[in-house]
Amino acid sequence: MDLLNTPSSTRSRRSQTPSVSSMCTAESSDSIPDTGAGSTTAIIDNLNDEAAVGLADPSSTGSRRAMLQLINRLRDTGVQTDIDLPMIAVIGNQSAGKSSLIESICGVTLPRSSGTCTRCPTECKISQSDSPWKCIVKLHFSTDSKGVPIPVKNVPFGAPITSRSQVEDRIRRAQRAILNPSKKLNTYLQEDDLPDDNEVSFSKNYVSLEISGSGLTDLSFVDLPGLIASAGRGSDGRDIELVKSLVTSYIEKPSCVILLTVACETDFENQGAHTLAKEYDPDGKRTVGVLTKPDRIPPGDEPEWIKILRNETEPLVNNWYCVKQPSSQDVARGITYLEARRRENEWFASTPPWSSLEPQYQRFLRTSYLTERLSLILSELIAKRLPKIQEELMNAIQGTQEKLQALPKPPSSDPVGEVLQTLRNFERDLEHRVEGTPEEDGLLQTILPCQEAFKISIRRTAPQFVPWEETSAKELPEPAFLSNEHENHAAMVSDAGQNNIYVNDVLKRAQNARTRELPDNYPFVVQRAYIKEITQKWSTPAMIFFEDVYAILKDDLVNLVDAHFAHMGNGNAKRAIQMIVNDHLDEAAIRTKDRIQWLLELEQNPTTLNTHYYANYRDKFLAYYKAALDDSDLLTKIQQGRSPTINGILSGLNDLGISATLTDLPKLLPADPKDAALTIMASVRAYFQVAYKRFVDMVPMTIDHEIVLGIQKGIYRALQEGLQITGPEGQDRCKSMLEERIGVVTLRQETQDKMQRLQAARQELRRLM
Repeated sequence: MDLLNTPSSTRSRRSQTPSVSSMCTAESSDSIPDTGAGSTTAIIDNLNDEAAVGLADPSSTGSRRAMLQLINRLRDTGVQTDIDLPMIAVIGNQSAGKSSLIESICGVTLPRSSGTCTRCPTECKISQSDSPWKCIVKLHFSTDSKGVPIPVKNVPFGAPITSRSQVEDRIRRAQRAILNPSKKLNTYLQEDDLPDDNEVSFSKNYVSLEISGSGLTDLSFVDLPGLIASAGRGSDGRDIELVKSLVTSYIEKPSCVILLTVACETDFENQGAHTLAKEYDPDGKRTVGVLTKPDRIPPGDEPEWIKILRNETEPLVNNWYCVKQPSSQDVARGITYLEARRRENEWFASTPPWSSLEPQYQRFLRTSYLTERLSLILSELIAKRLPKIQEELMNAIQGTQEKLQALPKPPSSDPVGEVLQTLRNFERDLEHRVEGTPEEDGLLQTILPCQEAFKISIRRTAPQFVPWEETSAKELPEPAFLSNEHENHAAMVSDAGQNNIYVNDVLKRAQNARTRELPDNYPFVVQRAYIKEITQKWSTPAMIFFEDVYAILKDDLVNLVDAHFAHMGNGNAKRAIQMIVNDHLDEAAIRTKDRIQWLLELEQNPTTLNTHYYANYRDKFLAYYKAALDDSDLLTKIQQGRSPTINGILSGLNDLGISATLTDLPKLLPADPKDAALTIMASVRAYFQVAYKRFVDMVPMTIDHEIVLGIQKGIYRALQEGLQITGPEGQDRCKSMLEERIGVVTLRQETQDKMQRLQAARQELRRLM
């Protein structure tokens, strides 16, 4: 429950119950009466909505330690870069007493110098142990000297330390190694005379301290560089934002408990760390406040700081604490950890107004109670977050696995074999594609509309013969015997009247062509001239059809090449293969155009062996033209169907042994001077039916055989020769083709490193079960 929203009466009742802190062993031998201040689980309830786990019970001390040890092992894997792990981040302004607080919690001395001391995070992992005291120092690298992410690695920095007096020097050297990532680590372990300049002012890489021994409280936290108000000497002015950005990267995470240190010697309003903490935790639900240097409060200002401690001025769900650390003189004299805690107890017990605080607020004084509270908060938060950590971890593993699978396979140890196999797969898919696939967007399905358009274009070149003179106002009906020949007959017929060839023009042309013929004969050159004029119009539709198919095929090949070779190497192989395939296509295109041109030339010399088909259509068209020329309504009756009179005529002819149909009746009409012209018209029109149907078959067949099916013929050999992979330099050429882009190599390495982190974290979680 949020203490800030709890009525005062409720707070009063709650203060009469023992606090969870009182259920755990305090660090100090001096006991202070339990006041039951606040709720340790308040911050947990606000950070996580899951049920409580009760780690505050004394019997669960082992479980608490297991939780803290688990999170430490998880952090050792580097998985905190991938999922949100519970942690405590210590923040404060420069010279806010953070270092002294850390020393009091860890029991070790940190490096001291003028100006900004901490220039990289320091991770402290403290665990109670029956073994002798020791400290293991590691360096955690996740970025290079330019801040670019690199594979996470934890590097041991020297042998384990067994004497507290050696820790300060080791940490100082470790920090220098972090700030100079390009130099060898042994340089900072062994040498003493090192230049003061560093490669970077601040770093996200951190020093890790693993401290264990008897009398310690299980706890883990990260000490962050102190926020600075102005850049120091030798800085380029960007340090302020660098530190702020570094601190923000920690405290913005939802599972980060913010341990905010505020020095009592400076006005509260002027301490930027509090402002930053409030920005990312505006309701104070995951912030624990710590007042440091209470002995330096200006006389008369104590009440203001007491209000803060009582959670009245700047309320926090988990309250404010106050600690008193040894002076710099005491540190210089080598004050012991236990002595420092004893003096802290004495100072708070004897110094007003702290000594006179109500019993419920005494629990917020002294380092030992702060440490115990932080241990409880973190362990319970870990336990509550554990199911979510497991879920996030499994989701991350699945997502990373999918990324790995989406990446191209790494280069083979047999580059020639891999390249040849890929070429074979391409050849096989190309053959399958040009042979025809059932998909709606298959290659042949895409070409089909072009074939239909070509057929219509050729059909529209049919000669529009009219069996009367141009001056006539009559309209020629469509021949009924052609209406069922085409599904889209109307689209195939030319616009009426635009290209009409009238009978008088035909007769005049025939008469002008006569030489030594008999009076009732006209030279074949007339029909031939008309046919040649028609077939000359076929070139453009045929070439348009070819170009359309060529464009479709070229686009299809681009997609096919991309599907097989886009992920091969650094892209050079794909470009080379695309050029070879395009050249192979162009060779097939040249052959195809030659064949089409040959077909066009054939059609310039009219002839056919399909005499039955030709004669049948010639007779039909001759009857059709004669009936149309006749002034009677014979053609109309024939077009509309049989009448009783017509039926009688046909019946009488059949009785005489003469087989006749409706279309034969116009032949009975009397001779007309225009009959010669009608005969020419009928023969040309009938030949068109023979020739156009032949042409609209042969051109698509030629295109299909020469370029569609033809593109896959010899493609494998063309690729082999074009890539020059079968010669003496084939091995090197194939290896070069498979050489990956640096971005792919980097991405694969990063993804594999991430998978290793996630799998290592998964193993750690399994150990807990």
